[in-house]
Amino acid sequence: MSLLNPFSRLPDLNTATILLVEREEEFQERLAEILVEEKAFTLKVRLAKSLPLPAANDGSRPRIDLVVFIINLTSDLSLQSAEASVKYLDPDYFLGKVCFMATNARNAAVPQERLDALRKVAASLSCPLLFAEHQTADGASGAAERLGTILKVAAGLVPMTTALSLSNAAMM
Repeated sequence: MSLLNPFSRLPDLNTATILLVEREEEFQERLAEILVEEKAFTLKVRLAKSLPLPAANDGSRPRIDLVVFIINLTSDLSLQSAEASVKYLDPDYFLGKVCFMATNARNAAVPQERLDALRKVAASLSCPLLFAEHQTADGASGAAERLGTILKVAAGLVPMTTALSLSNAAMM
């Protein structure tokens, strides 16, 4: 099993690819449907339950510009899966090409320790941590809009801006 490397392939013109990683897949597909409606550039969405990705598909896999780990805070397994999957990313991904998205943060049943653990993981990797309301259409579309903005920067589609800007913003 090899590490996923952000610079192993050349970018396609006016194209960006996002990899959504979620163990439970409850929010992942809805988010993918909203994201592909983007018309300003060609957007490819890939879905995975965890990393590493199968080596059999390595030859046909496009360059992945942004990896998003979706963590359901009501599930301890979701956070553990994301923490285990991070190990399969090349360190170059942590230069503005990875972010974490938490769902169910408002749920009263979520232990504060789990949210703190996710914050520590995101901070230790200098990655943005986004929160999404996945149970409403407006929440899902808002999350997709934020991810679309981050993806444009990570894919190099925003002039005079680099993905390192995202890493710097995460540390503030």
